[in-house]
Amino acid sequence: MRSEAPSGDVTRRLAAFCAGLSFADLDAAARRAVGRHLLDTLGAAVAGSQGLPARIAARTLAEVGSDGPMPVPGMAGGWNRLAAAYLMGASAHGLEVDDGYRAGSVHPGAPVIPAVLAAAWGGKVSGARAAAAIAVGYEVVTRVAETVHPASRRRGFHNTSITGVLGAAAAAASVLGLDAGRTAHALGIASSSAAGLFAFLHGGGEIKRLHPGLAAREGLYAALLARNGMTGPAGVLEGEDGFLQAFGDKADPSRLVAGLGESLNVTRCYIKPYACCRHLHPGMDGVRAAMADAGIGADDIDAVEIGTYAIAAGHAHGGWEDMPSAQMNYRFCVALAAREAQVGIAAFDTAHLSDPVLSDLAGRVHVAVEGEREAEYPRLRSARVTLRTKSGAAFESYVDEPLGSARHPLSDAALIAKFEELATPVLGARETAQLRARVGDLAALDDIDALLAPVAGLERTAS
Repeated sequence: MRSEAPSGDVTRRLAAFCAGLSFADLDAAARRAVGRHLLDTLGAAVAGSQGLPARIAARTLAEVGSDGPMPVPGMAGGWNRLAAAYLMGASAHGLEVDDGYRAGSVHPGAPVIPAVLAAAWGGKVSGARAAAAIAVGYEVVTRVAETVHPASRRRGFHNTSITGVLGAAAAAASVLGLDAGRTAHALGIASSSAAGLFAFLHGGGEIKRLHPGLAAREGLYAALLARNGMTGPAGVLEGEDGFLQAFGDKADPSRLVAGLGESLNVTRCYIKPYACCRHLHPGMDGVRAAMADAGIGADDIDAVEIGTYAIAAGHAHGGWEDMPSAQMNYRFCVALAAREAQVGIAAFDTAHLSDPVLSDLAGRVHVAVEGEREAEYPRLRSARVTLRTKSGAAFESYVDEPLGSARHPLSDAALIAKFEELATPVLGARETAQLRARVGDLAALDDIDALLAPVAGLERTAS
């Protein structure tokens, strides 16, 4: 729907849009996108729940008393809603397989979807209403992220957490049925919880996994506070000392509401085919395309030269001593793409990290900033790849938008295969099939709590 709010500050216009969006306003493309991104995020959360960051977070929350009735996909026991949102958000981002939005360099699903499910828990919220709330959350986080990026990234901030908390707050407010005024207060409250630094690139990388959990929890809490009468700063996004001033660089507030309601950004988000940083995917697609053109295998490669934009090139430094550093390393991931048929989470196990053949190839991958690619970013995430063979030949490829984007979408079959690969080892085949079926019937669910029924019932044990 197009927002009918009067002109005035953009925070209130955005809040009015969020409060007014219903399932009936979602066209077929948006409904399909919501279902696909929900399935993808749940798969990521189930698999990520087994990772060390999520397990440490769960153990810590259990120590301080966070029991409750809500299940978390892949985890035993029950949690209160704030803890559940935190754990689900952290898990969904825990293995670097969650969705994203290129123009804002942000992962919307991990903060938004846990906030929706936690806000809805116990409230007899329909699947249709939850779907609309997911669309609301994606709209807010992507619009805000696109408005402040890349200035926010250059200042050292992680967009997924600093803008994810706003998307989570808007989504939770939608579930709770807050009006435009209360939704604006929720955004104002949530803005004070915008946090998350990119310092994880230089060590301590596991903390990155928790950032969306923080955003999901604080966004939900902001909406609950707003429902109970707490107020937040008016015009918090565009006003003096507000969000855009703090995180942007002369950011234009009008971008937050430009074309609002004409189409929904959930249809423009990507789903990852590879379990690593999205900035690396153009180079990975490019080396595969060049290899196919040359008709060669990885053993025939002498060197790979990649020209890309500065933020992506920044991921070519350092080593790959553990899973988090390897998933963020351009050279190692290009070597994986050249040698492995699938670059899923199994490709980042100890055997691969210590493989001398992979390390040797990664050492012959050279990444540099290229002026044309830098000029294209963030409108495009592009890479020019030159593959040099041991016979002396050279083959070039150019990728302007990698696989998984709205323009080059992952097929339904590939998405389902990804979901099953992530969820089945944790839930089992029957429960995985049940969860997938419930997502497929989302709009028909009378109570969104039924979505999590296949993951409930595990008993918590010490870990």
